[in-house]
Amino acid sequence: MSTNTPLAIQPLSPLHQQMQQWRREIHQYPETAYEEFLTSDKVAEILGSLGLTVDRGLGGTGVVGLLEGELGEGPMIGLRADMDALHLNELNQFEHRSCHEGKMHGCGHDGHTAMLLGAASHLSRNRQFRGSICFIFQPAEEGHAGARKMIEDGMFERFPMDQVYGMHNWPGLEQGRFAVHPGAVMASADTFTISITGQGGHAAMPHQGVDPVLVAGQIISASQSIVSRNINPLESGVISITQMEGGDTHNVIPEQATLKGTVRTLAPEQRELIQQRLRTLVENIAAGFGAQAELIYRDGYPATINTPDNAEQCRRVAASLAGDENVDWAIAPSMGAEDFAFMLQQKPGAYIWIGNGAGPDCCALHNPHYDFNDEILPLGASYWVALSYQLLS
Repeated sequence: MSTNTPLAIQPLSPLHQQMQQWRREIHQYPETAYEEFLTSDKVAEILGSLGLTVDRGLGGTGVVGLLEGELGEGPMIGLRADMDALHLNELNQFEHRSCHEGKMHGCGHDGHTAMLLGAASHLSRNRQFRGSICFIFQPAEEGHAGARKMIEDGMFERFPMDQVYGMHNWPGLEQGRFAVHPGAVMASADTFTISITGQGGHAAMPHQGVDPVLVAGQIISASQSIVSRNINPLESGVISITQMEGGDTHNVIPEQATLKGTVRTLAPEQRELIQQRLRTLVENIAAGFGAQAELIYRDGYPATINTPDNAEQCRRVAASLAGDENVDWAIAPSMGAEDFAFMLQQKPGAYIWIGNGAGPDCCALHNPHYDFNDEILPLGASYWVALSYQLLS
C-alpha cells in the first residue's frame, strides 16, 4: 500500500483515535455469547448520540441503529459487526488486556465493532445518500448463532433490508489489503455423535462378544473415504473425528463406544452428501459386525456464500480505497465457519476480509496473544462508508 493516505480514507482519519479508544475499551471488558451487556450499552449510547434510531433486544443483546439518508427514498442496506468475545485466557500484557479472566477478544470483534461505529459516526454527519442504513451489532457469533437468533426475533421484518454486508479482519493478509470471494467464503460447520452398541465380554475371549471398539475403528477409517471417493476432487470437504470413548479397563470389551467429530463443506450439496454417506456407513458397518450404531447429526452454521454481483460491488469499493493490486479476488475460502451465513441465506450480500497484517509478529485468530491491528481502523471504516455511498448513490 502507498505510504500516502488514499483520499477516500482521509475523511475518517480524524476518527482514528476515537475508534482506537472504543476498540481498546471493548477489548478490556470482553463479554461472551448473549452476555454482551456492557458492550451493547456502549454501542447503543454511541449510536444514540449520533442521532440514529436505536433498536435493542434482537438476539437478546443485539443492537440495530437506523440512519436515514437526506436524498429521499431508496434501498435499505445492512452493515454487520459482531460483538462477542471468546472463552480464552489472554496472555498479552499491554495496558488494554482483558480484565475478565478467561475471556478475551481473540477474534477481533472489538475492532469490527469500532470500525462500524466509526462509519456510523461519519455517515451520521454526511447523509448525502438515498434510502437508509442499518448498523447491525450482533451478539454470539462464536458458536452460538447470534445471527440466526436476531433473524428469528424478527430483524428482517422490523428492518426490511434489501442487502446485507459483513467484514472480518484476517491475520496473514497484509495491512492495507482486502480479499473478496465471488462465491463461498467460509465453510459450514456441523457436528455429529456416533453411538455404537455391541456385546461386552472378556478381552481374552473376544469371540463371545461384539467389540464396539473394533466397529469404531472401522467407521473411523471408512469415514475418510467419503471425501476421497464421494466428493468431487475439485470440491472441498472435511470429516474430522476428534473424540473417541469406550471402555474402562484393559481386560474388558465394553458394551458401548462413542465417536464425535465435525463436518465442514463449502456447498449445501456436499453437506447433504456427506451426511447421507456417513449415516449409511455407520449403520451398515455396525450391522456387518453384529453391532448397532446410531448417528446423531447436528446442523451448525451453513456455508457463508456471497452473492456474485454484490461481491463484485465490494471488490470495486475495496479497490477504490486500496488499489486493484491490493484486492485479492477469488482466493481460496476458509474451512472455518461464520454465522453471517444465516443472513446471507435470507438476503443478497457479501462478506469480505480486511488484512490484519502478516509476518512473524502476526498472531492467528483465537490465539491468546492475538490483538486487533488498530492501524487498519480507518481503512475498515472507510470501506463501510464508501460501500454505503456506492449502494445508495
